[in-house]
Amino acid sequence: MGSERNYKDRKPVLFYGWKIVWTGILGMILVYGIRHSFVVFFTPILEEFHWSRGNISIMMSLHIFAYGLLAPVAGILADRWRARVLMPLGIAILGAATAGCAWAGELWHFYLLFGILMPIGNALAGWPIFAPALMNWFIKRRGLVMGIGQMGGGLSFAYVLLVNYVILQVGWRLTFLVLAGILVFVPLPLYLLCFYYRPRDKGLTAYGSAEMALASEKETERTVGKVPTARDWTLSQILRSSQLWLLVVSYALYWGVGNYLVLSHQVRFAEDAGYSSMFSVSIFALFGVTLFLGQSCGFLSDRMGRERAGTLAAFLSIMALVALICVRDNSHPWRLYVYSLCFGLGGGLFTPTIYAGAADIFAGRYFGAVSGLLLTGMGVGAVFGPWLGGYIYDVAGTYQPAFLLCIVCIALSCLTFWIAAPRKGVMIKPNQ
Repeated sequence: MGSERNYKDRKPVLFYGWKIVWTGILGMILVYGIRHSFVVFFTPILEEFHWSRGNISIMMSLHIFAYGLLAPVAGILADRWRARVLMPLGIAILGAATAGCAWAGELWHFYLLFGILMPIGNALAGWPIFAPALMNWFIKRRGLVMGIGQMGGGLSFAYVLLVNYVILQVGWRLTFLVLAGILVFVPLPLYLLCFYYRPRDKGLTAYGSAEMALASEKETERTVGKVPTARDWTLSQILRSSQLWLLVVSYALYWGVGNYLVLSHQVRFAEDAGYSSMFSVSIFALFGVTLFLGQSCGFLSDRMGRERAGTLAAFLSIMALVALICVRDNSHPWRLYVYSLCFGLGGGLFTPTIYAGAADIFAGRYFGAVSGLLLTGMGVGAVFGPWLGGYIYDVAGTYQPAFLLCIVCIALSCLTFWIAAPRKGVMIKPNQ
């Protein structure tokens, strides 16, 4: 009996939630790597079809806008339906749309395939489902976990180096087929074998749940009847909360406009300045690596507070844009390195910070919808971001005014994040 009791009490060496984290990292590298490969497909498509930069950029604007609209739907479906069914379905849709781009010959073909169908796959197979899954698996150390979980999104920018190499070897059309094949043979079986949306689906409990239960017992007398806990929020109350929409606006300004405007045109901007295609792509890939490093610093928001971490992220991004504005030719490549380092660190730190801040307030049954609405904000911002970059260049013949606009958007994003006040957590009551 004693040996049987010891066997039952024995804890697994590795908490299964970490397998969910690593599954998400690899999946997001490949799922979002296709979106971010837009920057290396931009030049061959421009040279073959001679469309305006603004019109080509609409592909990316449509993609992120549609993704933003679909993200909360994916989050809600994951809460109410089987995520293990949704994610393979997302891979199938994304793979079919990616393969279809190999035969695209008209602008509307790209708008339909890249701009509308691909983001459906992204939403069902990516972050809108992984983010709430991580919140389900981890109660403690959410800032750290969200940072690590976002690493796949960061490394997806470095994945573009491989995509650019394949384009140089076989051309851009066959490259789309290669990317579709990778989706079928890597993330699809990984999702089917390893992914579980909730700990109870695996017969487990969330990390930190025991400590949370003990703390809740001690605080019951003081809090009951005064302030609702995070899990007291109804969906209606969440949607009427000013904190939610401030967070959505903050994310829209930071990523939708401030970041995606730059990222959609970064490679072409460097090529215009006189740098080679491979060097320009390598700077983009370096951004992905530093984004990865920034995301791994998500724990800073646990230690220094969400708003202070968000401010640090905004400061780094603004420094990066100043360095980018100073690039006039290919005589000072260090400016591009400064840009890539600071922009990656800033953008990487901001994402887990805002998601952890949202979880501080809204963690619970409807966090999947909250996570999706943040991405909706990003999508709405991206309607203007990539397109504005191309349009401003077509009108002014330079990207400099567009980069100045990004500085303003990131500063406003930081201010909005402070007003949202995630530091107060559930101390702000939902609107009744």
